[in-house]
Amino acid sequence: MLTDNKSIAIVGGGPGGLMLARLLQLKNADVKVYERDLNQYARVQGSPLDMHEGSGLDAIREADLMTEFREHYRPGADKMLIVNEHAEILFTDHETKPDEDFGNEHFRPEIDRGPLRNMLLDSLQPETVVWDSHFISMEPQNEGWLLNFKNGTSVYADIVIAADGANSKIRPYLTDIKPIYSGILMLEGNVYDAGNNAPHIKELIKDGKIMAFGNSKNLLLGQKGSGDLGFYASFRTDENWATESGLDFSDSIRMTEWFKTEYAEWNPVWSELFENAAVPFIPRPIYSMPLDQMWETKPNLTLLGDAAHVMPPFAGEGANMALLDALELSKCLTSNQFSNLTEAIRHYETQMRKRAAEATRESLENGERMHTETALENMLEFFSSH
Repeated sequence: MLTDNKSIAIVGGGPGGLMLARLLQLKNADVKVYERDLNQYARVQGSPLDMHEGSGLDAIREADLMTEFREHYRPGADKMLIVNEHAEILFTDHETKPDEDFGNEHFRPEIDRGPLRNMLLDSLQPETVVWDSHFISMEPQNEGWLLNFKNGTSVYADIVIAADGANSKIRPYLTDIKPIYSGILMLEGNVYDAGNNAPHIKELIKDGKIMAFGNSKNLLLGQKGSGDLGFYASFRTDENWATESGLDFSDSIRMTEWFKTEYAEWNPVWSELFENAAVPFIPRPIYSMPLDQMWETKPNLTLLGDAAHVMPPFAGEGANMALLDALELSKCLTSNQFSNLTEAIRHYETQMRKRAAEATRESLENGERMHTETALENMLEFFSSH
């Protein structure tokens, strides 16, 4: 096996990094995960994830974690409402979509990020994850790399896997290709205990998801298993809007005023979100890598997930691609079909870039559909045909 007597360092303890560690440990590889969070109890940010057949669910099966996944996913959380700015329901699949339909290629079970992370952590050998490891730099040493962390520690690894997300600090060691701004920004908010703090929206969402469109603007909402509600105001704007807007994202009153101005023609019920959201709001400019990105393969360094191919979230493919990357990379590193690590990693990277380009293209196209004057009609047509 190519990884025999090799130490592997995965930088980043998101779904992709943890999944890769699990799959490599099943093949008895020597692997550590270096994660900047202080411990596993750090609050996991972000909306719930829907897992897809052919990618995320395939990796979960290969990791022998399907039983655990079934225990932690949220039946019915993938059910969708499409509404207009007046909160009038124009599409629902709550009555027609089954809560459980594993094996159906269109079934996309939802799981919150925290339970997914804990499921993967619990599957790893003790002390696999080295917490409080904020990557700073690395330099070549022998056949591998010496990694340096903010806490003053340094470690050697024969193979380094960058799983450190969209703002990867390791990616520049492999390529100088930068992500491209999509023209869309998503302003993230969270309402804790939505039953009390956003009761009208909580009643409308029915523990599922809402896409609301009107006046060339939209709101995207998802219920979390904790009873919290995550939402995004998504709109076209300049890349530097967050700094140029003059908004204080920690000022609840100011942010509510902004929403009521920008979404002036929307039903007042939506203001419940901004009035009761935890602060700060998080502005997220949406980026994607060039569809034709290329780099020269190294025998001791590669990428997965957002570090390799950050993409818009409008097809739900980001986390699924990261998990599929982990699956494919683990197979390449532990397979006997390649004569050396360069060959194995090149095969993985070639397939990964092709796969990611297709997912990115779909995500960009969906983003276009969702941010036009005809967004409501576009999405009604899209969901009615799927």
